[in-house]
Amino acid sequence: MTSTQTVPWPVVPGLVFRPLTVADAGAWLELVVRIAEAEDAPWHDQLSDLMEVLGSAISPAAENTLVGVDEYGVPRVYGYVSKSVGGPVAFVFGGADPLWQRRGIGAAVLAWQQDVSRARFAAEGQAGAAARCYSRDGNVPHEALLAAAGFGMVRYFTEMERPLTELPAPVPVRGVSVVPFTRELGEAVRLAHNEAFADHWGSESRSPEKWEYFLGHESFRPDLSSVAIDGSTGEVAGYQMSMYDADAFAKEGRRCGYTDILGVRRAWRGRGIAPALLRDAMARYKAAGMDAATLDVDTENPSGAVGLYRNLGYTAIPGRLTIAWDKELRPV
Repeated sequence: MTSTQTVPWPVVPGLVFRPLTVADAGAWLELVVRIAEAEDAPWHDQLSDLMEVLGSAISPAAENTLVGVDEYGVPRVYGYVSKSVGGPVAFVFGGADPLWQRRGIGAAVLAWQQDVSRARFAAEGQAGAAARCYSRDGNVPHEALLAAAGFGMVRYFTEMERPLTELPAPVPVRGVSVVPFTRELGEAVRLAHNEAFADHWGSESRSPEKWEYFLGHESFRPDLSSVAIDGSTGEVAGYQMSMYDADAFAKEGRRCGYTDILGVRRAWRGRGIAPALLRDAMARYKAAGMDAATLDVDTENPSGAVGLYRNLGYTAIPGRLTIAWDKELRPV
């Protein structure tokens, strides 16, 4: 790994920069919430997401994170870089306190992130360094920041929903049973997920470490999740892993079950397993008192996912579009 000691900290009047630590988790979350509220964002990272960053063994916080604190020690900006070993892109995330925006802070942090990303690729002996960032459509300042830094839009993801007033009738899949997710199925589902998403754009394998963070996330709902099991082999053929964000209910006044990941292994595709899992998810959501089923989809997904969701009654939610931005990181 490379150390950020080789990458100079940003220079911003009134702020002192250093790596994030576990002791910063609470104040960091408060900063994330302030930013989300100012941007009217539909969701934001939870404490578990931040703890995953702080505890990463692959992208150690001491070398891949920063926080800028004011004279009172209050975090005003943060940024971090996440990259898997041998991965084709480094992911960059960050944000600035609404009271400290329009001072060039975001540009300074983004430049630091690009330098760290270059150093990560160099340390791993990889050529063709690249960085990826995500923005919410309509966040004009963020989009302007990325465009000015040379990032370009490469992919779009839209959130879709389906009301749960009337549910589609279940359609059994011959030779396959849809069962509730349990911890005992956790590792088999992880392996199935890595296989199912190996051909998906931008997807990377989930390590046991990352999977444990996912299963321990405060929004993950195992009772709303389910697994398709092949009756003849006992193998996991597909799965849907669901979440519920209580903060969204407090903001929007309605409860939505969210299908965070849905996958079917290649050998079992074309048999109706994905729609069976989604029907099962809807039934679980409604039984839990939810008002709607939601999910995100890559608008260019070649597997026909958008058509599948539309056939089941999902429609795009206006204003809920996420954009992926990429930049080739040439040596400086």
